[in-house]
Amino acid sequence: MIPDQSLTRPPQAPQHVELAAPVVETRDRLIKAAKVGSLSRMARIAAESDQFVSNFSGESHRDFWDLLNRTGLDPTRKLRQLFEEPAGVRMVDGERWYVWPDLAALDAADLIPEKLSFRERRRLRELIGEDGIALVRQGRGYPGMRTAIAEDGRWLYFVLGLDGED
Repeated sequence: MIPDQSLTRPPQAPQHVELAAPVVETRDRLIKAAKVGSLSRMARIAAESDQFVSNFSGESHRDFWDLLNRTGLDPTRKLRQLFEEPAGVRMVDGERWYVWPDLAALDAADLIPEKLSFRERRRLRELIGEDGIALVRQGRGYPGMRTAIAEDGRWLYFVLGLDGED
């Protein structure tokens, strides 16, 4: 029997995750806001959930994203890129969260490259680089930018993965 991932077969595509209708609606609203470059519209969507997290420094979402934009990281572009990645699912306190990219939904112990398929290893390296992989090997969770939407459509977070997160 040939394992799912082997050198004798092409790498397998990530498993497709069926998104709940409220998740699709929120994702589409966010993509629309991001396509027009509207940090204000993104901030209004974030404000619909009083538990939304964009940063760990206490800045307002809009101010934080504006700061990122001024330092060369366009949050609207990055959000669009995240939604181009496959989604993963993570259960948190009995609630289903849809997480982009899918690798960010994995527990730290399952994110170690040796536990991933060949394709997932390559994607992990592309997403977080060697420095990020070193953090994963130290037992840290996914250290890159990520976003999540709850099954009921609440936008939960859009974070960078900075050190202050722990």
